[in-house]
Amino acid sequence: MVESRMLLKYFCVFLISMIPLIELRGAIPVATAWGLMGRDNIPQTVLVYAICIVGNMLPVPIIYLFARKFLEWGKDKKLIGGICSFFLDKGSNAGKKLEAKAGRGLFLALMLFVGIPLPGTGAWTGTLAASLLGMKFKQTVLAVILGVLMAGIIMLLASMGLFGALGAFVAH
Repeated sequence: MVESRMLLKYFCVFLISMIPLIELRGAIPVATAWGLMGRDNIPQTVLVYAICIVGNMLPVPIIYLFARKFLEWGKDKKLIGGICSFFLDKGSNAGKKLEAKAGRGLFLALMLFVGIPLPGTGAWTGTLAASLLGMKFKQTVLAVILGVLMAGIIMLLASMGLFGALGAFVAH
């Protein structure tokens, strides 16, 4: 019974990390709140971190290869046109901002865009922006996975209270 509950929690964290706009940034705090991650059990924390990374990265190739085509097809459809237009605009705007700030450093800009855990800057938006900008598939996947790893570390440290402890230490 206990093992099946634990597996269900792992699976839920995996699914949460796949949800657009929530992704691993939401999955890691949930996993921490459920007691799946923490300083007390490093091997389990590493396992859950890996589950979040895999869940967050699983949609990336699909987004890169198919999202743009689907969104462009759906933008003028009655039932889905609004949401398709929203995501096309969001991805296009993110891509333009990235390109304007990055110039030739688009790889690094995409990695940082995905890696700094702010709302709307995850793997989904970054991958869509990269596909709209015409970045190469391998370059996109590598930049996104490095960004996801970075965001995961930041969220893990934040969820375990290490930033708060550091702030308290520096303040005194």
